[in-house]
Amino acid sequence: MALRINETIPNLTVETDQGSFALHDFVGDSWAILFSHPKDFTPVCTTEFGAVAQLADEWEKRGTKVIGISVDGVEEHKRWKGDIESFAGAKAGFPIIADKGLEVAKAFDMLPAEAYLPDNPTPADSATVRSVFIIGPDKKLKLMMTYPMTIGRNFAEVVRALDALQATYNVPLAAPANWVPGDDVIVALSLNDEQAEEKYGTLDKKLPYLRFAKAPK
Repeated sequence: MALRINETIPNLTVETDQGSFALHDFVGDSWAILFSHPKDFTPVCTTEFGAVAQLADEWEKRGTKVIGISVDGVEEHKRWKGDIESFAGAKAGFPIIADKGLEVAKAFDMLPAEAYLPDNPTPADSATVRSVFIIGPDKKLKLMMTYPMTIGRNFAEVVRALDALQATYNVPLAAPANWVPGDDVIVALSLNDEQAEEKYGTLDKKLPYLRFAKAPK
């Protein structure tokens, strides 16, 4: 069964280059991003891990932990980090899950249940393991996106999506298309005009069902 938005993520115990731990313990009370890759020492993946490493300060500002996943083992991850850091000019301080048995990939519905890796697998054998999952402090999945092997992910968009999720978390607000911090937000239809104005001030009513307000600080 597919993992869906607002479902609790599986609390798997994972092995990483920084030790073993349960995913729920890793998330703790923070936001978290799990970003997956089909194989170590591959070109597009190296640029992506490098981009995540360069954004370390941005993740910290947002109270967000990041964790990678690849189908290779711990020792390969440790060696690969040398390449990542050399390319990116930044320390890759986040853990990388060693998902050699595909348990995490299958639990997060990145691969079919019957998928397996042959001896000496190539990236094509785990091609669909290229996804991003944003997880809330409640351990629930908030957003997911999946890319093909040939397209590097836009981590500026991941940061933007994280900002939007945090701005609308547990409040009756939504982020419009192309929203960035500082833009107005949409007031949910669960509030009538009077309730919305009391809570968020003057509304900019574009349509009866489309009402903008200043984003709360």
